[in-house]
Amino acid sequence: MSSPFAGGRPPATTETPLAGRFIGLDLARGLAVLGMYSAHVGPDVTVGGPLGFLLETARGRSAALFAVLAGFSLVIITGRPQPRTGRAGRQAVARIVIRAALLLVLGYALIAMDTNVDVILSSYGLLFLAVLPLYRLGGRTLALIAAASALILPQVLYATRTAIENGSWADAVIARDPVALISDTDGLMELLVTGEYPVLTWIPFLVAGMAVARLDLTRPGIGSRLTLVGGALALLGYGGSWLALHLVPAALPAIASATDGGSASSAWWSDTVGVPEDHTPLSWLLVAAPHSQTTFSIVGNTGVALVVVAACLVVTQRMPRLTALARPVTAVGMVALTAYVLHIVALWFFSEVWYVAAVGGETRSALPVLLGFIAAAMLLAVVWTRRFRRGPLEHALHLATQPWIIR
Repeated sequence: MSSPFAGGRPPATTETPLAGRFIGLDLARGLAVLGMYSAHVGPDVTVGGPLGFLLETARGRSAALFAVLAGFSLVIITGRPQPRTGRAGRQAVARIVIRAALLLVLGYALIAMDTNVDVILSSYGLLFLAVLPLYRLGGRTLALIAAASALILPQVLYATRTAIENGSWADAVIARDPVALISDTDGLMELLVTGEYPVLTWIPFLVAGMAVARLDLTRPGIGSRLTLVGGALALLGYGGSWLALHLVPAALPAIASATDGGSASSAWWSDTVGVPEDHTPLSWLLVAAPHSQTTFSIVGNTGVALVVVAACLVVTQRMPRLTALARPVTAVGMVALTAYVLHIVALWFFSEVWYVAAVGGETRSALPVLLGFIAAAMLLAVVWTRRFRRGPLEHALHLATQPWIIR
């Protein structure tokens, strides 16, 4: 059986279109956005029960899914199934560069609102620039690069963060960083290494999405094979972490000590383990918690993302009734950037009224707020997409990167 990431030019696509869109990807993107809502607005996962499990399942994995889909979008812009060449290729590259710069600025504008949300857009901007040189590669090569970067870059990140913990050189770099001076943050050091979404360890997600974009998603059996690959990666990531944590002597106690008594026993899949407070032990590399930035975490989260993408493609290609029922979620995916930005603006605007209940609340009091955010997003998205193909911010990005602007 040939690899699902085999190279070569696939036949003309017949994915279910709506004005040229990939509806299955919009559905997956909508799920990713709503999953991030749950992390930013919903109850704390310690509420337990089915609700806590559902919230914890979305935690971190939604952002990873969004990153995989971002890689897919990059390939759509630069040419699918074959990369654009000549003037069209240069214009496509320029479009990505402009888009990256605008996301960088927009991300820092949202960070300035100080909503306690770890905004991902600035990291996305830098990620687009980091993976752009790979846009001409085939699916098999991209898959190999995604695998290699998932194996290598987390170790590079760990070594770099350890060096920062043991020295003061990072402060000198930040002091000379114009991005840090303008944004009043740690600038490129934060985006690359110290932030919640370090570019070093988020590159594999985008490259994996680029590899998926090279597939012929209408080929018989491709959905099943993509699901098998995703399931295998999830098992390897989370299962491998569970085995390593239980087989390596003193791994769990070291993690519990470094996280001040965090739930080390769930470190193979859950963010409830917390983060190391002072010194990050070497055993942290065995963790697979969604935001742990380890190889196990990246492999597991990528696997989940691939399974979700495959499921959404199957639903929209073969289940018209379910596709119709999922229309509100799909609409959110069609205006994903706008929906993401507006929920942060809303958090900033209303924070004085219900901050404790809505942001990191420890009780179910945050659940009605989360449901309200979801309902408002779906209603506005459905109304908007009945008239327009793109969301307001998506349309602004589209206009800013048109061929008649890029010569």
